[in-house]
Amino acid sequence: NIYTVDTLHPSAEAVAIQNGVILDVGNIDDMKKYMKDGSTQLLDAEGHFLMPGFIEGHGHFSGLGYSLINLNFLQSKSWESIVQAVAEKAAHAEAGEWIVGRGWHQEKWDSIPIQNIHSYPFHFGLSDVSPENPVILFHASGHSLYANKKAMDIAGVSKETPDPMGGEIVRDKDGNAIGVFEERAMRIIREKYNEYISNLDKRKTDSIWYSAIELAQKECLKNGITSFQDAGSSFDELDRYEQMAKSGKLDIRLWAMARHPADQLEGKVKKYKKTDVGNRFYTCNAIKSEVDGALGAFGAWLLEDYSDKPGFKGQNTTDIMDVKKIADMALDAGMQFCVHAIGDRANRVVLDIYEGVIKAQPNKKDLRWRIEHAQHLNPMDIPRFAQYGIIASMQGIHCTSDAPFVVKRLGEERAKPGAYAWRSLLDNGVLIANGTDAPVEDVNPLKSFYASVTRRREDSGLEFYPEQSMTRAEAIYSYTLGNAYAAFEDHYKGSISKGKVADFVILSRDLTQCADEAILNTQVHFTIVDGKIKYENKNR
Repeated sequence: NIYTVDTLHPSAEAVAIQNGVILDVGNIDDMKKYMKDGSTQLLDAEGHFLMPGFIEGHGHFSGLGYSLINLNFLQSKSWESIVQAVAEKAAHAEAGEWIVGRGWHQEKWDSIPIQNIHSYPFHFGLSDVSPENPVILFHASGHSLYANKKAMDIAGVSKETPDPMGGEIVRDKDGNAIGVFEERAMRIIREKYNEYISNLDKRKTDSIWYSAIELAQKECLKNGITSFQDAGSSFDELDRYEQMAKSGKLDIRLWAMARHPADQLEGKVKKYKKTDVGNRFYTCNAIKSEVDGALGAFGAWLLEDYSDKPGFKGQNTTDIMDVKKIADMALDAGMQFCVHAIGDRANRVVLDIYEGVIKAQPNKKDLRWRIEHAQHLNPMDIPRFAQYGIIASMQGIHCTSDAPFVVKRLGEERAKPGAYAWRSLLDNGVLIANGTDAPVEDVNPLKSFYASVTRRREDSGLEFYPEQSMTRAEAIYSYTLGNAYAAFEDHYKGSISKGKVADFVILSRDLTQCADEAILNTQVHFTIVDGKIKYENKNR
């Protein structure tokens, strides 16, 4: 049961592959002509659902790998469970070793300690269980962190430590830091952590990085992901990815965005522009920047005040002039520009920047510039995406994951028409690229697909403005050919068509027909990349 995502030939029974490329697609009898005795490998999908491999449209590849090594709090339901996990880690840690974790989200706990500010507990419990080991725990969004007393002492944090531009040290009524550092304030702790890492044996840190990448690849393949769009990597990581592709060590196709401040990008961008390296397993043809933070960490930049934090409109995290400079670099290098924008003001500012560049260079066509996340929009700005060919790179799972606190942050009047407004964007002719933002969310595309077509939470059944849902066909497109288009790779992947690479996933259920709840129970049977079986579910 082949779903091709090819409008000319939407379905088929069999596909023939040669040297990693689709030779032909059609009915079983027609494909038999390609069979050669003794040299043809046959895979019987037993009538199951075969579709193009999922393309993760926005994630953090090494971050996903590290989340499988460090403490992971994505499923944590209380502050107490996080403190307990740190206590267990500290009991076996070497003196001075930093304890690292990620995934906590104060809005997703079942209970909040009495001593809190904006639902953030004070650091005391964390500090008590790890008095000799600095602790750094990143918010699920990556836009704030917790530090214990030891880490804050190392960083020299005091009442007099000023808030940096675009960030906030959360403090009690007496001006003491409670342990939470939002947005750009994270640098205060992170710089000391980076110093610690830089003093470790490089062979050890390199080994950990490569182990993380291997874990990330396995996690993707297990979930039917054949390509991954990495939303921001350093020059050092880009060099490593390129070498891995050249030496055949990448099992999934990696498309990466370069991520550095404007002054570090200047003069280096073109050097890192690489396409289709290692038989199309690595490309870097985009640059990443950001203008705000995350809604859950009060970092989304809004046109009006937060409903639950009056007098505060969020954070502009990168100087707008720097963003404009990077836009010019991307245009000059012929690279895509991908800017993180979550709040309605942030999205408007990015659209303004893009509009200015496009109008100033009318000869530059088909830029396929992207806004990463585009979560909260003023309805007046929605048509502007289509007007200038801007891609809305959104993550379906963010909608249902954030649903419990969006109205709390924005109020009904803003949330209903502008929060994760997929239907409104699609009806205006805007292309949506789907994904998970892993490790912010589980990389499993089936969970994000379910969120995209139902806008319903798995646990409580809470529906978040279901009138903004995607259809099944739209959601599959957004995870396959749509994502390929969003990376200028639709000419060779994203659909099961002659001449394209043989990247497939075989699933236990038909995603176009099965009941909504059956989506979540769908199993990945096989993941095939470049015509080779890279994952087989032995328990199918």
